[in-house]
Amino acid sequence: MGDAVMLKTFTFALVHIMVAFTVVYLLTGSALAGGIVALVEPACNTVAYHFHEKVWEAWRRHRRSTVGYATQAASV
Repeated sequence: MGDAVMLKTFTFALVHIMVAFTVVYLLTGSALAGGIVALVEPACNTVAYHFHEKVWEAWRRHRRSTVGYATQAASV
C-alpha cells in the first residue's frame, strides 16, 4: 500500500508541474517562463503547505482546549 501512495503522490506532482507549465506557456508563449513557473510554483506551494499545516494544527489545539474548557464549565 505504501508504494501505491508514493506512486500516486509522484504522479500528482507530475500532473501539477505539467498543468503549471501548460498554463504559463499558453498565456505567454514562452517555454522558458513555463519551465521556471513549473519548478518554482510547486516549491512555493510546498513551503506554504507546511505553514498552513502548522496554523491548522494550532487552531485545532486551541479549539480542543476551548471546547474542553466550555464542557467542564457547563458541568460545574
